[in-house]
Amino acid sequence: MCGIAGCVDWHKDLDTERGILEAMGETLVCRGPDATDTWTANHCGFTHRRLIVIDPEGGGQPMTRTVAGHQYTITYNGELYNMDELRADLKSCGHVIQSRSDTELLLLSYVEWGLACVEHFNGIFAFGIWDEAKQTLFLARDRLGVKPLFYAKRDDVFVFGSEIKALLTHPQIPAQVDMEGLAELLFVGPARTPGHAIFKGIYDLRPGHFLLYSKEGLTVKPYWQLESKEHEEDYDATVSRVRELFSDAVSRQLVSDVPIATLLSGGLDSSAVTAIAAKTLKEQQRGPLHTFSVDFYGADQYFESNSFQTSRDAPWVKRVSDYVGTIHHNVLFDTPDLIEHLTRPMLARDLPGMADIDTSLYLFSREIKKTATVALSGEAADEVFGGYPWFHRDEALFDNTFPWSRRLSLRADVVSPELMAQIQPQAYVQRRYEEALNEVPRLPGESTRDARIREVFYLNITRFLTTLLERKDRMSMAAGLEIRVPFCDHRLVEYVWNIPWSMKNRNQVAKSILRDAVSDMLPQDVVYRKKTPYPSTPNPAYLHAVRDWLQGILQDETSPILPLLNVPSVKDMIAKSAQKVEHIPWFGQIMAVPQMFDYLIQIDTWLRTYNVSITS
Repeated sequence: MCGIAGCVDWHKDLDTERGILEAMGETLVCRGPDATDTWTANHCGFTHRRLIVIDPEGGGQPMTRTVAGHQYTITYNGELYNMDELRADLKSCGHVIQSRSDTELLLLSYVEWGLACVEHFNGIFAFGIWDEAKQTLFLARDRLGVKPLFYAKRDDVFVFGSEIKALLTHPQIPAQVDMEGLAELLFVGPARTPGHAIFKGIYDLRPGHFLLYSKEGLTVKPYWQLESKEHEEDYDATVSRVRELFSDAVSRQLVSDVPIATLLSGGLDSSAVTAIAAKTLKEQQRGPLHTFSVDFYGADQYFESNSFQTSRDAPWVKRVSDYVGTIHHNVLFDTPDLIEHLTRPMLARDLPGMADIDTSLYLFSREIKKTATVALSGEAADEVFGGYPWFHRDEALFDNTFPWSRRLSLRADVVSPELMAQIQPQAYVQRRYEEALNEVPRLPGESTRDARIREVFYLNITRFLTTLLERKDRMSMAAGLEIRVPFCDHRLVEYVWNIPWSMKNRNQVAKSILRDAVSDMLPQDVVYRKKTPYPSTPNPAYLHAVRDWLQGILQDETSPILPLLNVPSVKDMIAKSAQKVEHIPWFGQIMAVPQMFDYLIQIDTWLRTYNVSITS
């Protein structure tokens, strides 16, 4: 993986702006610690930070190729998993391939197929290609949004990059947020409406979309979207097909010239990925596989089961590691570790994020990086197969809002009445929710329940999953670690999308189709283990620390967050947090009151660090 950035300015020769491009690239050094280069050509310039995974000698970027007298240049972040097929197709079209790098394959694919090149890719990617003859910039992002890509246009200057910080480095892109951005931050966050980047004038290229920019203007179009159709296979054939697609996805994603590992929680999803990876590496004589899990000091003392977290991971991790034969590394953190690094994830995201689970994932990634450069994760299985509690509880399933963010009233309690009046959060969130529902590809003839389940699947894949993928990308790349997600293989997602709920939830067993597809790969108690989310520290010391930190912010009259807050209400929440209350998340499954305090701390730090100005 890498960090990319670039600029188009129709009124300047970007040879003279090389320093700006290099500065943009320097902000992405964590994404690409191994190499860097900058390229300019009149009105366009690219910069690139490289994390070497494949072809150290032949994969340098930005990469330029001249074909039939025309020059093309690319800056690219990602991995293609169908390189062999793509290489054969391009050779059959007459192309001479000079390296083993997927960068060259992607660039030549554009040369051969133009904007339709993205339809030929199986992988995760975000890239920019400058076509010198046409004077056009072509940007594209992978189908599920595993790799990030942001852009902004101000007057005749167009900039893009892997992270927002690269764009803000350009002198013409200010750090501003308007009322819509605050609505996203306070009432949608840490999720975001697709395409919205919180900062005014900065946009997130949506997953499965491409962008074309020239002197004639800017065009953004989708090249991929989910399609609903009748599922024709019976249950056994469906199980077989899921197994085939999933196994192929994992095997393809093991391509690497550097050490590779998996994240292992002992749950179904990561265990299935680990089982296939271990078997494949052994067959390729590249094993044994290294696996990594995360836990917290004091977890055995403080953990209490609830409806979202039913058991600890540690015993299950050992069971799976022993069963499939991996070299396992259990990474332990303590509360002081989380507090010391509490705001570091915000700097990686350029935005407030998912509190302590961001922090622990960042620290976890740093530890994995000491052994491996690439890791595979079980992310996305719950969105694709329907594992979350809100698929299985009618009060959440049929609630008329985003099911992972149902406590809008709690958010409203912490916001100042003046800002509430300007934002109108209930109306704002409802509008965003209805926009999402209007995108759902319907299947005529479905029952009311099945139609609603299809809606919730769509919301999960296009809204909730993108939030988790953003988290995984930023926290891992901040440590120079590339994490791959086999459950995001678009072939698997397309197929499972149309599997009926009666198969996905057969006999009222969540993700039964996936469990049956991998049942012979793992111990049966692991196959049927109830879902638990990524672990969050149960130590009350975390609550005490963030509570004290937030109290300090409220007492500081210069705190930039104060005008946004209903300070008496926040103080009341702090006072009540000393009482033991039921775990009721305000976002996802594990973001409750301590994480709310953490999120407010991050907002205050974000406003200070980025010197954000608030506009109307």
